[in-house]
Formats: sequence, structure tokens, C-alpha cells
Amino acid sequence: MALADNTGCAKPSEDFPFPEIIELNVGGQVYITRHPTLVSVPGSLLWEMFTQKNVRSLARDSKGRFFVDRDGFLFRYILDYMRDQQLVLPDHFPERSRLQREAEYFMLPELVKMLAPKLSKQNSLGDDPCQSDPEELSPNADATRNLTSASAMLPSAVAGGPGGAVTAGVGAASTDIRRAGFITIGYRGSYTLGRDSQTDAKFRRVARIMVCGKTSLAKEVFGDTLNESRDPDRPPERYTSRYYLKFTFLEQAFDKLADAGFHMVACNSTGTCAFAHDQTDDRIWTSYTEYVFYRE
Repeated sequence: MALADNTGCAKPSEDFPFPEIIELNVGGQVYITRHPTLVSVPGSLLWEMFTQKNVRSLARDSKGRFFVDRDGFLFRYILDYMRDQQLVLPDHFPERSRLQREAEYFMLPELVKMLAPKLSKQNSLGDDPCQSDPEELSPNADATRNLTSASAMLPSAVAGGPGGAVTAGVGAASTDIRRAGFITIGYRGSYTLGRDSQTDAKFRRVARIMVCGKTSLAKEVFGDTLNESRDPDRPPERYTSRYYLKFTFLEQAFDKLADAGFHMVACNSTGTCAFAHDQTDDRIWTSYTEYVFYRE
């Protein structure tokens, strides 16, 4: 008795050179999907790749999988879109702009539109707030805007206020609406411990002091000493964990926080140990420490 043919495992032929089930190697990540999924969007790059007759022109890895030299992590969202033409991203998705670039590469114009920043009435590039990072707006956002407005009015008040009365009023207002909140300072340190239990000159070597908290608070406290290169153009009412300081003295950071009215409410630290050399007993200790500051 002949067995029924399993179309799911059909072998390629001259008229249909691709199998029903296709394995892809995208930037080192392996994906397995159906051929109809890859050709579901006519005109896309994957459609062009998997509708051609000359299969040999496509790159393959050492195991015969079709190879695509792109971001293997982000391709999962490209493949999800190819299945039903819908975009579903996880909460706090930080790679929205990079995913948009991948969508452009794979020639998926509708997906590019879904990922594009939306226009708002207040901003030419709206802070959507950015579906990929749906943090709720802070209840102190209005106070932040009021403080900005009061600061902008200060020079004119100084120039035109009779007897300084207006100036004093603005100063009092800015003091009254000083924003409460938390700022966390973190750093990684290291030191070497030898046989005689004495530490060397590298004790508590601090490579970088990191800052976590609301953007507006971090800028208020640290000003020009704050390095924003890893998270530029962050709106003032949003939070970040990617800022760090341009100096490496913890006491300097503590002084700035104290001057701004913050006090320490908690701290924690973890440490690991490893041998510095195979032939000595010297050990290198590394630690990560965080200090949490709060202002009422």
C-alpha cells in the first residue's frame, strides 16, 4: 500500500525550487519557517530572494541554511510581521529605530510606516510616547514645565521688577515647585589583594559613575558634568538608566546631590573574586555598588 504524500516535506523541483519548510541563518540566529511566509509581501527583499529560479545564487552557511547577514535578534519581529502583516512589540522595547532600519533593508514599506515617529501637535517629531517605551508621564510633568517657564521669565523680571519685588516672587515660586524624586548612582570598582592582605594603589578604581533616574532631575543636579551621549534627546519627564558622569570621584557626585537637597536613603553592593595570575595568590576583587538618593 502506498503512503500518502506529505506536502509539508515536499522536495524542491525545477518548477518549485524551494522546499515547503525553510531554514534561515540570520546573523547567527537560526529561524525555521514556511516558504509562503517568506513570500507573503510581494516586492519585499525576502519575496525577491525566495521567488527566483536560481537557488544557487543565494548564500548558505556550512549546514546548508540560507544565510542573511543582518541583525538576528531583530529579525524575529520582521518574521512575525511577514506572517500576518501586524506589528506587536514587547513593552519598553528599546530598539525601535534599529528595527525601522531593518524594515527598510527588507523593503517592507508598511512596516516602516508603523515604526516611524508620529507627529504630534506639540512636537514635529512626537514623543508618541513611543510605543516602544510606554512609560507613563510623570505627575510632576506640569510642575517641570512651570519651572521652565519661571526660569525663562527670571531675566526680564530682574530687569523690570520695581525694587526687586517681582524677582523675589519668581525665586520663591521656583523654590516652592522644586521637584521630588529619586536618583541612583552606580559604579563598578576593583582592587587586588595579595598574600599579605594589603591592597595596592588600584583600590576602589572607578571607571565610570552611572546615573539612573528622571532626565530633568539628573540634568538639574549634574548639569554640564552629565554625559548624555548614550541616551541623547531624552524628554525631561522620562526616565533613563544610560547617563554617566564626566568625572570619576564619588565624593564629587555626593556633593552635587547634597547641594541640590538630596539625601541618601539606601545602598547595596555585590562582589566577585578571581585569581590575578595562575602562579600567584593575588586575587582581583570586582564590585558593583549603588547609592539611592531622594529629595522630598
